Amino acid sequence: MAGSPRVGVLALQGDVREHAALLADLGADAVRVRRPEELARVDGLVIPGGESSVIDKLSRTFGMQDPIRTAIADGMPVLGTCAGLIMLADQITDAIDGQETFGGIDAVVRRNAFGRQVESFEAELIVPAFDGAPVRAAFIRGPVVESVGPAASVLASLDDGRVVAVEQGHLIGLSFHPEITGETRFHRRFLDRVASRS
Repeated sequence: MAGSPRVGVLALQGDVREHAALLADLGADAVRVRRPEELARVDGLVIPGGESSVIDKLSRTFGMQDPIRTAIADGMPVLGTCAGLIMLADQITDAIDGQETFGGIDAVVRRNAFGRQVESFEAELIVPAFDGAPVRAAFIRGPVVESVGPAASVLASLDDGRVVAVEQGHLIGLSFHPEITGETRFHRRFLDRVASRS
């Protein structure tokens, strides 16, 4: 579509296809991003779920770590889900030796906080920023936000109080996979940020 926002999905590892399809359904021009020159041609970026330590290593191998950090610092809107939340956190716990993040969200996130893949679950979340029905969220070896600094704000928590969605300015981080349950409101929120920056 002419005039559609051009957004990238970081295509190093993880559920890239699902995000790209959902973004396209919402009218965005969604492209896969693996190299710095591809990042330079998009107005926003989605960091998908997957394995955060692998995304970290591959981002360095492909020369993407510094360009993504610079894009975040320059105000590029970014949506991170599951491993993407870990990559957006300023600090992580239970990281493997030498693991790094892109940073940007003033929060501490714990990897694999919900256990192994067989312990995956779905839950309904009340998100005060959204009108309508609760969010149906799929947690698959998801992280949890252990603490939120003053620069970030909480978007959603589980009934037990554990924080599972945060945002900070142009950045949104989710512990879960809205692209799996067909939930579009977080991606719409991300695209609104892209549009307001264009």
